[in-house]
Amino acid sequence: MNLALLFDDDFVAANRALLTGRRLSHLHSVLKVAEGDLIPVGRVNGDIGTGRILQLTDAQAVVEVELTDPPPSPLPLTLIMAMPRPKMFRRVLQTCATLGVKDIWLINAYKVEKSFWQTPWLSEENLRENMVLGLEQARDTLLPRVHIRKLFKPFVEDELPTLLQNTRALVAHPGAGTPCPAHINGPTSLCIGPEGGFIPYEVDKLVEAGCEAVHLGSRILRVETAVPVLVSRLFDACG
Repeated sequence: MNLALLFDDDFVAANRALLTGRRLSHLHSVLKVAEGDLIPVGRVNGDIGTGRILQLTDAQAVVEVELTDPPPSPLPLTLIMAMPRPKMFRRVLQTCATLGVKDIWLINAYKVEKSFWQTPWLSEENLRENMVLGLEQARDTLLPRVHIRKLFKPFVEDELPTLLQNTRALVAHPGAGTPCPAHINGPTSLCIGPEGGFIPYEVDKLVEAGCEAVHLGSRILRVETAVPVLVSRLFDACG
């Protein structure tokens, strides 16, 4: 936890917050702070700054908060990703939040098993928890938006063309003829398939919607590896 992320209900006054639960445990067991110490803090979707520990007990920490600086700039990226395996999904979501991805679309694909959509990691509470972990790692405060679309064809035909407008639209697909571009650093839409990749029909539909099929070379990467590799290739802010 490189930053204690504060929610509105943590505040008991304009500049005073209470920390409990996981964040309190981290203060005790990892940071080993004492009363009077300063810690990095940030308010969800707001500024970052410092918090002075006014009171520290086993039940709570009372923190005097001073927020002075804006969070890091978000990436101008719309990430459209086939729903990963649940055991991988948590890590991918945390990675996206850490890298500064703010607009995430989870979509269906032929090789996405139906059971993936039943995972409890898709609950609002668990989505927020994992995004918060990623933000705390990066010292960021801006929560990503996660959109869930369980029907591939209606999404690609009815919504995707609008999402792709005024962006460089790419679909990462092994076997594509064009290498993935680098250093775009501008509005970008990126589609990433499931384990095993999109099937040819799906690639064709994505291209029809406005995407360019690109590859990362001859190696086949897991989704949890492909996401940071692609994002860091496209944006210098992640280099």
